[in-house]
Amino acid sequence: MRRNILIILGSIFVLFMMILFIFFLVKGESSKWQVALGGFFVCGLPLLLIFKKNIPYNLPTIIGFYLFIFCSTYLGSIGDFYLKYKWWDSTIHFYKGIYMACFGITLYKLMIPEQVRFGTSRWILTLFVLSLSVLASVLWEIYEFIGDQSFTHIMQLGGNKDTMYDLLCGVLGGLIIAIYSYFRKEKV
Repeated sequence: MRRNILIILGSIFVLFMMILFIFFLVKGESSKWQVALGGFFVCGLPLLLIFKKNIPYNLPTIIGFYLFIFCSTYLGSIGDFYLKYKWWDSTIHFYKGIYMACFGITLYKLMIPEQVRFGTSRWILTLFVLSLSVLASVLWEIYEFIGDQSFTHIMQLGGNKDTMYDLLCGVLGGLIIAIYSYFRKEKV
């Protein structure tokens, strides 16, 4: 079932981004065709998992990934939600913080054998989940900075204030899930 959903979602998103790429390339809108091309490659990455015997990620992780790509790439950049709605950027960063922390829990469950997890401190899981979320927030801000220096010049319109607000939203999202994982370690 996961394999089928991955194939369906991945194919739809790859095709959608390819159509957008061609459309905006023909129209000559360089900032949008570049985003669509990037979206094409990012949406195709999870499709590489179909070559594995068992897909290690659960459905919420797979669906959450494509939801994030749709909201940030299509709605945010191509649909100009980042420019139209001031709250959109911080909402996406908050969601990314939550998503990456949940992804951290998934990685923890995949990488740490069940019999070892029982004896692992709650703090290890909590710090791992929070650290992964914070790392994702920092890497995203580096991506925005490099993107502004090289291509778009619109990713960090608010300068330092925008960067710090984005980081705080990402950390807050990760912190919520980290606290959850601390109290629910046995159920996670």
